Amino acid sequence: MTLRWYSTVIESADHRALARWWAEALGWEVMFDTDEEAVLVPPWARDLGSKLTFEQVPPGLVFVPVEHAKEGKNRLHLDFAPHTSQDREAEIERLVGLGAIRTDVGQGADVGWEVLADPDGNEFCVLSSREY
Repeated sequence: MTLRWYSTVIESADHRALARWWAEALGWEVMFDTDEEAVLVPPWARDLGSKLTFEQVPPGLVFVPVEHAKEGKNRLHLDFAPHTSQDREAEIERLVGLGAIRTDVGQGADVGWEVLADPDGNEFCVLSSREY
């Protein structure tokens, strides 16, 4: 197969600020930043650079500017999983400290994930731990 997931594009009223927020939240790096887009990649992808084959390059996050504010619930969102349950609570608090807000999208009280929203209001989930 020659088709692969390459990036997820997120619209933002301030694409540069939101890209910096996500870079801090994920520990990723801003690969480049222009008036048209800001691109994030995991740090190990930049370190390996040209050693990665097309199939090995991880999907990035691309932030693009728009003039309208977000309206309604996202139809697509990102899920993040911590390694342990202790990591989960610490990560949720760290993200809230960075400016994420807890939000209710109708998930109920007894679910295994926490719904947060980034500073632009884009929902994402912190799942229960994935200890392998």
